[in-house]
Amino acid sequence: MRRALAVLGLICGVLPAAAADDEIAAFYKGKQIHLVVGSGVGSGYDINARAVARFIGNHIPGNPAIIVQNQPGAGSLIVTNNIANTAAKDGTVIAAVINGVPTAPLLQPEAARFDPTKLNWIGSTNRDTQVAYAWHTSPIRELRDLLSQELIIGATTSGTSQVDFPLVANAILKTKFKVVSGYEGTAQIHKAMESGEVFGLGALAWSSLKTINADWISNGKIRIFAQWSSPPHPDLAAYPVMETLAKSDEDRVALKLLTSRLEAGRPFVAPPGLPPARVAALRKAFDDTMQDPAFLAEAKRLLLDVEPMKGEEIAVLVKTVLATPPEVAARVRRALDGK
Repeated sequence: MRRALAVLGLICGVLPAAAADDEIAAFYKGKQIHLVVGSGVGSGYDINARAVARFIGNHIPGNPAIIVQNQPGAGSLIVTNNIANTAAKDGTVIAAVINGVPTAPLLQPEAARFDPTKLNWIGSTNRDTQVAYAWHTSPIRELRDLLSQELIIGATTSGTSQVDFPLVANAILKTKFKVVSGYEGTAQIHKAMESGEVFGLGALAWSSLKTINADWISNGKIRIFAQWSSPPHPDLAAYPVMETLAKSDEDRVALKLLTSRLEAGRPFVAPPGLPPARVAALRKAFDDTMQDPAFLAEAKRLLLDVEPMKGEEIAVLVKTVLATPPEVAARVRRALDGK
């Protein structure tokens, strides 16, 4: 009798799940999902998002086609504002955004027209470690050199680690980065480094650097002199963590707010208000993609790091970040404003 009841319970549990899958499949069959990338074509985020796009449709019931579009600008705030306010709320539009989005309401409140806790976080391919590096002709050879010598660095726009991390380092750690912003993406910054227009980059994902310009590392064209990471990345044991320059607990707390975005890594997000079953289906499809042997082989070929974070985990991280004491957020905002 107990065995019969156990079998019946198992069947009752399987049938609703199967029905939900059938409903999701019926919705997505023959449809397209637009994956909007909040970074420029050829950037590390773009390469990462396109790799996911090639496989995630295989794991969504109904196997929708995934169409990738780029909408760079304002540190992914343009695409995130659209996702939150104007995009279709039916699961046919998702976005790959930079990891500064969770902290944007605290650090760019005038530009972030969304509540990160209301967004549906799908997952992240990896937690980030960022590196600071200089062109081989630069006099900057190690982190301590930045306390006495200026390094002209290229960057994209406010809200990205390329701009935010060096500005906060200048204000709190007393480094001498000179940030030249306005470049479309990392590829353009690297061209500017080759031409002598700028001489380094203050923060770029280690996985992006390996993907875009691995030859620069092996050929000695650049010198990595620090990492933004906690704990240090195992590949980068020879390079100091930027936070080692902090002189007080208050400095370390302020830096922690900034670098908390590294935990979010390379997040994928859907609009608020989606039917819960579709959110669950997208999250499961993402999680399954992260274990797909074909995707993992592609990631290995592209030198992409895969250390996935579930959407539910990102949602918890977002709530934790938004609980930052107001005085800490205000200090970081002043640093970003150059005050």
